Order: sequence, then C-alpha cells, then structure tokens
Amino acid sequence: MKFQTINYKALFIDLLKGLGIAILLSQFIYSEHYHLSNTLLNTFTALLGFYFLLTQKARIIIATGGFVGLLWFYWIGYSFEYYNVGWMAPFITLFFIVLYALFFGVLGFTKNPFYRVAMLFGLSYVEPMDWNWLQVELPFINSYFGVEKWQFLLILTALSLVIYLSKNIHYKKYQLLPLLLLLGAVSYTTPTIKAAPLKIKLYAPTLLQEEKWLKSNRQAIIQENMHIIQKAIDQKYDLVVLPESAFPLYLNKQPGLITLLKHYSEHIDIITGALLSENQQHYNVSYHFSKGKVIIAKKMILVPFGEYVPLPKFLQTWVNEIFFDGTADFLTAEIPTDFVVKGIKFRNAICYEATCEEIYEGEPKYLIAISNNGWFYPSIEPTLQRLLMQFYAKKHNSIIYHSANMGGSGIVHP
Repeated sequence: MKFQTINYKALFIDLLKGLGIAILLSQFIYSEHYHLSNTLLNTFTALLGFYFLLTQKARIIIATGGFVGLLWFYWIGYSFEYYNVGWMAPFITLFFIVLYALFFGVLGFTKNPFYRVAMLFGLSYVEPMDWNWLQVELPFINSYFGVEKWQFLLILTALSLVIYLSKNIHYKKYQLLPLLLLLGAVSYTTPTIKAAPLKIKLYAPTLLQEEKWLKSNRQAIIQENMHIIQKAIDQKYDLVVLPESAFPLYLNKQPGLITLLKHYSEHIDIITGALLSENQQHYNVSYHFSKGKVIIAKKMILVPFGEYVPLPKFLQTWVNEIFFDGTADFLTAEIPTDFVVKGIKFRNAICYEATCEEIYEGEPKYLIAISNNGWFYPSIEPTLQRLLMQFYAKKHNSIIYHSANMGGSGIVHP
C-alpha cells in the first residue's frame, strides 16, 4: 500500500492564501478598531475577499474559514476566566476556528461559481450554535454598498458572472461587463431619521471585570453611579443611561437603593442595568426610573454559553454545573420591552440583544442599548459589536444609544 506524501510547501502556501482572504474579509473590523476605516478600502477588500471565496480550491476555502473564525472571535474565550475555567480559553478559540472552517468549507464541495453563490447566500441565514455575530454580508457595512440581502446577492451574482465569463474563451472579452450590476447594489439613500429630541447622557465606565463584582468595591461603584446621575441632573440632561450590570447586585433586593433612585428620578429619567431575583429565578434586566416609579425590562435574548447553554436539555445541566458553576441559567422575557421617556419611545436592548434581528421587531425608531464589555477586555469585541449594531440600525432605520462598560459607548446611526 502506497501512501500519498504531503506536500508541505503547497500546504503552507494554501494556508497563507487562506489567511490572506481572511484578512481581506476582516480588515474592516481592524481598520475601524484603530480608527483607520476608509470606505473605498472597505469596498475593495470586501469585493476581493468574496471573489476569492468563489474561485479558490477547497483547502484554501477551509483555511479561510478557520482564519476568519480566529480574526473575528479570538476574544470569546476571555470570558471563561471569570467562570474559573480560564484554561478553556485556547480550546474555545480552537472551537471557533474549526466551526468556521467547516462553515465556509461547504463551498469546497463545488467549483461552480454559481453554486457557490447559492451556498454562500444560504450561509448568510445560518447561525451556528445560535451565535449570530458572523453576518456574512457585514464586510460591506462601511462600504459604498448596502447591506440588504438582495444587495448582497447582487454583488455575489456580479462576481460569479465575471468568473464564468473569464473562463469561457468566447465571452472572455466581456468578463468585466457584469461589474455594472454592482451599481444596483450601491447604497444611494441617506438615512432620514433624526436624533431623539432629548438630551441623553451615556455613561461609559472602565471597570475591569475582575474588580466589578468584588463586594469590597460595591459601595464605591454605587457612589460613582450616584455621582454620575447627580452630575447629569446638574447639567440638565433628560435621561442618563448606565451600562449593563452598572449596579453589580440584585437591585430589587436593595429597598434603600431603589428609594434613592426613585428620588433622583423626580429630576431625571434613569435607565440602568442590574440583576433581578424573582421567585427564586435570576434575570439580567434594565431598570427604568421615572417620576418616582420603576419599570423593569427583562432580557429577551441570551448570550449562547454566557447566559444559557445552546445544547440539548440532557447536556445543559451538566455543562452548566461543570463549566459555569451553575451561573449560566438566566431566564428571559417573551417579548421586547419599550421605555417611554418624556413621550419618546425607546426599545430596550441588553448587550447581545442589540445585535439580534428579533429585538428590532416592529421597526423601533430608537433603542437604548446597555452592555458590559469588560468580559472581553482588551479586544476588538466592542468594535465588532458596534459594527453589528450599525448593521441592524441601517436595516431598520433606527438610532441606538449605547452605554457600555470598557468600550463601545456612543450613538449608533444608520
């Protein structure tokens, strides 16, 4: 029996090609992260990246997917340190490398560019393990093109026609003609939505995750939150927004603190993140204090493996207890919650929710999003999160007011 020898040089070259394509499909994140984003560059690199996805052989496509998983999601394992299973971090990274190598690898089953277009477009609807942060069309977010599904399909169709004509000797001279289709995918419209007619303060603290939940720091954190609220009152703001779990406790179990926040709310509306304990169940929530009253909005969409385990029931309990010390067990609301501030309606979104299609049901005009990005500091996570928020803001013509710990705060326009 003869075994085929591995050509390591060819393998290495193919890995480099896969890395190169992955860089093309990822540069929009890193250029945004380092404040170097350029519309023309984003357009060119995205087009080139997808062109190569439609032309390269299977091994290169698989390598591309693996490197995309690495470049986009290397940071996910960081959060496991706070569940006392930090040793899992490299395995989590490896998991995402393998996951997206297989995700994109299906394109390797065919060399036909039209079939690859159909498969790639189909992948844009797939969310492995309920994780939706790889939106295939996202590389076009800050390009000259739109991010609607039909625009993405039009771009892929144009590229596939270029590839097809370039390989046909009778039509090769027309190979660039299909690029005219790209004109149909250009985003010609400008957003018409105006900012909310309110003066809104978005608090952007920089609390390290390992310090945030220490009981010894709790009083200092509460005092700083109160200082921010009082300062916003003095500066005549209509609304102050504090991040997810800005109060690192079960706020409904702190009657004195609730009373104090209600008092402040006679002068300013307050939206803040904290925990809720109700009927021996735990919720990640937003509290809205207004005119001495409080409304609580429960999170509707949980983070896979962070707040729930996306596995069959018989595995959920075991994974939760072994790896998350029983903490990945938050419950959810069934429908989104809206807050009304001085007659203006805002959709509530807690962290991951602001990057999920479901929270935009009903086309909300304005959203209040709160996050705690301390789980993943330092990394590109806040940048990718903001790009995804911008993605949904464009699709639904919404404006998002985002208050985040450790990066990402600001107003996200369509």
